Amino acid sequence: MLLVVDNGSVYTNSIIDCLKEIGTDHKRIPFDKITQVDVEGSDSIILSGRRKNDPMMNAINSKLIRYALSGKRPLLGICYGAEILAITLGGTIRKMEHPRYGIRKADVIQDNPLCKGQLEVFESHSYKVATLDSQFGTIASSDECKFEIFQYENQNIFGTQFHPEMSLDGKQLLKNFVSIK
Repeated sequence: MLLVVDNGSVYTNSIIDCLKEIGTDHKRIPFDKITQVDVEGSDSIILSGRRKNDPMMNAINSKLIRYALSGKRPLLGICYGAEILAITLGGTIRKMEHPRYGIRKADVIQDNPLCKGQLEVFESHSYKVATLDSQFGTIASSDECKFEIFQYENQNIFGTQFHPEMSLDGKQLLKNFVSIK
């Protein structure tokens, strides 16, 4: 079962629609309603984006990241999910000079199980990952975001600064993520 942590993003319904199209067994739960049983019953985790900052949301998402690491479970952090992944494991974020919104290009620069080549990605954020701990590898970058996609060590723990649920290339990335065991 794939656990989708709903952090309040306006795009979470699109994640769910994409998972339904793929035919993935999933459960969507708001971040503040997740139980230990929900977490332990999941094979993988997606952390959605968010609308507003919430210290409790940050703490819960950080705990889920550490759980995924310790249990060797695949995890995909999307937008805010990627930012909290970076922060939890030693990185930083920074407010952008100009918010990004719409379809952009990202170049894949490292072999990985999610994607290859140049991607069309949907951006909707005013913060970006500024630095990553040395245990992360950069998978894709763009003109404004050095860390469009990143991976923790050789584990199946990924972050996407963009919203994969909102573009065709991104939907393929989601399909590839859910096929990871």
